[in-house]
Amino acid sequence: MGRFPNTLFLLALSWVAGLSDAQQNLGTINITFPERPSNVALTNPVNDNFLGISWELSSLDTLWGFTADKLPDAMQNYLHNIRARISNPLRMRIGGNGMDISTYDPDKTDVMLTLTDPDAYFNDIPCTYGPVFFDVLNAMSDKVGDMSYILGLPMRQPEFYDNAVLLAQAAQEKLGDKLDSLLLGNEPDLYQKHGHKDQYGISDYVPDVGTVLQMLEDAGAYDPQHSNIGGPTTCCNWNLGDMLDAGFGQYAYKYYTYQHYPTHICQGPNAENTNMTYFVTHSNVKPYVVWEDDNFRGINQAKKAGVPTLMTEYNSVSCGGSNISDTFAMPLWATDVALAAAGSNISGIFLHTREFDVTYNLFDPPSPNDPTKSGWNTGPIYYTTLVIAETLSATGSVVVDLNVDSPHAVAYGVYDNGGESRGKLVFINYASQETLPPSFAEQDTSYTFYINPNVADTIGIRYLVADNLYSGSKSWGTTDQTITWANQTVGPAGDLNGKQHTEFVHCTEGCNVTVPGPGLALVYLLSDTSDKFFHGNSTVALPFDAGDDSGSLGSFGVRGNDVWVWATSAVLSMVLGAGWLW
Repeated sequence: MGRFPNTLFLLALSWVAGLSDAQQNLGTINITFPERPSNVALTNPVNDNFLGISWELSSLDTLWGFTADKLPDAMQNYLHNIRARISNPLRMRIGGNGMDISTYDPDKTDVMLTLTDPDAYFNDIPCTYGPVFFDVLNAMSDKVGDMSYILGLPMRQPEFYDNAVLLAQAAQEKLGDKLDSLLLGNEPDLYQKHGHKDQYGISDYVPDVGTVLQMLEDAGAYDPQHSNIGGPTTCCNWNLGDMLDAGFGQYAYKYYTYQHYPTHICQGPNAENTNMTYFVTHSNVKPYVVWEDDNFRGINQAKKAGVPTLMTEYNSVSCGGSNISDTFAMPLWATDVALAAAGSNISGIFLHTREFDVTYNLFDPPSPNDPTKSGWNTGPIYYTTLVIAETLSATGSVVVDLNVDSPHAVAYGVYDNGGESRGKLVFINYASQETLPPSFAEQDTSYTFYINPNVADTIGIRYLVADNLYSGSKSWGTTDQTITWANQTVGPAGDLNGKQHTEFVHCTEGCNVTVPGPGLALVYLLSDTSDKFFHGNSTVALPFDAGDDSGSLGSFGVRGNDVWVWATSAVLSMVLGAGWLW
């Protein structure tokens, strides 16, 4: 059966010792999780690959490697950690402003890409790239597992239209079934503001789309009956509702797309883009996700027309992030956003990452000059990808906000089997000493979530936790403060370190789940029809000890060590008469 885990023993001991003078936490929240979602919610099941990653083309080689035979071990591990936890292909979107003015050269066969303007604005870096680009994408898929790609096509200037056709043809030939979609243009609503076009509005853009689509169709790269085109990928000034009203819907699109950030740092730091409070306030999340009433109207119109909407780029602070973008607040916020999007008729969402040392990045190599070395830095927001991958079901999930009445706590219900059965709960606790009033200086910042009787016989719990909202941050000098998911932290080669840990609680008569502040809990309502936790080690590019129960290649199920913890917790529960198990 094995020895009592040290961490569990110490937690048990400290809990028992503290029974007599236990500090009161921020309160108990009663969770009402209806047996079935509403009919409206049932119309929007999402797949387990709902959360993808968005990449800036100009920095892709510094992350994925310069050639197909030199793929960084760390990137293989980062991506396989996610891929091992889902059943559908891992979704990648590659584009950005720079791709809108970059050139595909079929004769460039030395390296993936070459930057072409050393004086380029950091937010708009052009490059030349060739077939090695596709070789690297295919090679990474071979290492990581099934992946699907959404690529940007240049549309900013008419002189790039022919190259867009050339790129579309090459992408279809080189990627085959791995190619999901081609996004026509990037942020066309900023073409005028950024000085690329004069007096450019929706009425100018719509016929330009028609021109490019006709060129693609004439070249055999676009079939309106089986469209592989996505767009308009707006961000700021045009919303989807107004665009559909202006005739954009006349074209056959596979996806409608937009990207959006809560704020930006394009002109430098200010009170808004360094405001932690905004990101730890749940009431800000839904308005951010749907963006504007007219954009949400467009999302719903698209749904009725059978065209899925994707949010192809999101993160905390655009133009490179601020000093709060690499804190523990961000994986809590980004998880909140992803779940809110899943419940808002959005069919996919992509976390954006870009060149070396941008504060909101998911990960950074030790140097952009040689990504094959170990010593990578993991951005706190990367943990969002692991949480969401384990939250959503291979059978399709319907996500609903349970609308708890709390300034700092959030609860989502996740229905599996396409919405037919209650599968999971996600509890987020944003409370932290850094954001609470001074009167809470000595307050226990945890929340207790009470699950009512007859929701589940037994629940399994995994936690995302850290010391405080600023943990893991280079900006605040707190990289030594560990962030853990299910008791594991990401190492310098993208590998998950530590014994994976799940807590089990008997819940037939109701039970409590206490979530530290700040922190997050993923609760599985274990039943014969529910998903099973992912367990094992998802590292693919490093040697590991196959005899270690944390070192077998990943699968879904209940680990032996977890079963022992479950049984031990049950005994302690009976002895202590407690509802909370470790």
